[in-house]
Amino acid sequence: MQTTPTLIRNAAWAVLWDAAAKRHVYGRDVDIVLHDGRVASIAPHVDGPVDADLAVIDGRRMLAMPGLVNVHRHPTTEPAYRGVREDHGVPEQHMSGLFERLQALRLDAAGQQAAMRLAYAELMGPGVTAVVDLTAPFEGWMDVMRESGLRVWVGPGYASARWGMSAPQTVTWTWDEARGRAGFQRAQAVMDEADADPSGLLRGIVFPAQIDTVEEGLLRDSAALAAEKGRPFTTHIAQAVVEVQEMIRRHGMTPIQWAASIGILSPRAILGHAIFIDEHPSIRWHTARDLALMAEHGVAVAHCPSPFARYGEHLRDFGRYRRGGVRMAMGTDVAPHNIIEEMRLAILLARNAARDVAAADTAAVFHAATVGGADALGRPDMGRLAVGSAADLVLVDLAHPQMMPARDPLRSLVFHAADRAVRHVFVAGRQVLADGRPTLLDVGEAAGILAESQARMLRDAGRYDYRGRSGDAIAPLSLPLA
Repeated sequence: MQTTPTLIRNAAWAVLWDAAAKRHVYGRDVDIVLHDGRVASIAPHVDGPVDADLAVIDGRRMLAMPGLVNVHRHPTTEPAYRGVREDHGVPEQHMSGLFERLQALRLDAAGQQAAMRLAYAELMGPGVTAVVDLTAPFEGWMDVMRESGLRVWVGPGYASARWGMSAPQTVTWTWDEARGRAGFQRAQAVMDEADADPSGLLRGIVFPAQIDTVEEGLLRDSAALAAEKGRPFTTHIAQAVVEVQEMIRRHGMTPIQWAASIGILSPRAILGHAIFIDEHPSIRWHTARDLALMAEHGVAVAHCPSPFARYGEHLRDFGRYRRGGVRMAMGTDVAPHNIIEEMRLAILLARNAARDVAAADTAAVFHAATVGGADALGRPDMGRLAVGSAADLVLVDLAHPQMMPARDPLRSLVFHAADRAVRHVFVAGRQVLADGRPTLLDVGEAAGILAESQARMLRDAGRYDYRGRSGDAIAPLSLPLA
């Protein structure tokens, strides 16, 4: 993939990587050259002539920072839940609406692709350059990834069981191990295709969907495949109280403990959510081992605060996990796919849980959203702005009113401006966002298509809901119609 060599000239601020200290640091007034998909040079700005072969971007009112890494998201469904999911929860399931929604609300193929286009555009807005896409494969799925220009870890999901409900307090698991095995075979073909993609921007990630819906042998084989192919591995685990209670019923131990006992926890494992560990106040299991087990096995946690905060739950807490030696990364999981807002929420929830302002701060969550995610994916050249690193770079407008005064640009970005101040995004040196708009991805018709598909999804929900309700009955409008 050929790109034009680019000079970010005299960037007022830059978030640079200090390899010796293993942390981000601020730089001032620097020139950054992107060439052949890498950061070719970073140097103090010097006035003078510029090489005619370079495309030049004036950085005098810009913050340059590494692209953000989003390790957990479901782009083909979540935008369809706008206006549906935000207040939806089932009290009998500890307020989680997960099981009810997935049984009743089913989006058609046209809606999935439209949702995906909108979600990918949404991802770029806050400066995401690398993403994990966790989806049941469908025709055209990878075409949208290629069109976006982002780095994508392709996670074709598969499972041995389906969730269902027969009453508000009852979740069921319907097992079909042959279906799970067939899904695993299909996923391998999809991941192989991603790894061979000529763009070099797609890679496979092994994704057995949930710890409670995949049988033990298939989980073991999935982890073995990840090790054999050098791929990361991810699954949803400890994401719902119902799930934890079911796993304790089956195995006499928490999901984290069971995953450790069958050998699927390792440094290549990214645990989706891992909120409801044994010490969580909504679990209160008699052990206190889960946090130490995660640290011992070197796993990373994909922290996605907002979906659980909507239910009145959250990880307890970001700072405690980090101090316990657990590697932290960030994801979005739900729409809006705004990872900067997730970073801010992670800070606020941690501080409230710990009743301590030091429980999480801007530097810690920024590390999780850059280096933490990159390392979890096995890419130490990403998430950092340093010579030789991937040319995945974000430019933030320091003149935006919510970035001013620019005393500490990252704090202003995380706590105030978020995506509103992000102007330009580069992936492997190619510009995928210019002046806040995607340069490669066509989203022109997506919103209209998604609206039509959402209407069908809500209308048809009664065919699948255990009570036969429409989507409008499951999730009524926030205000009554006059």
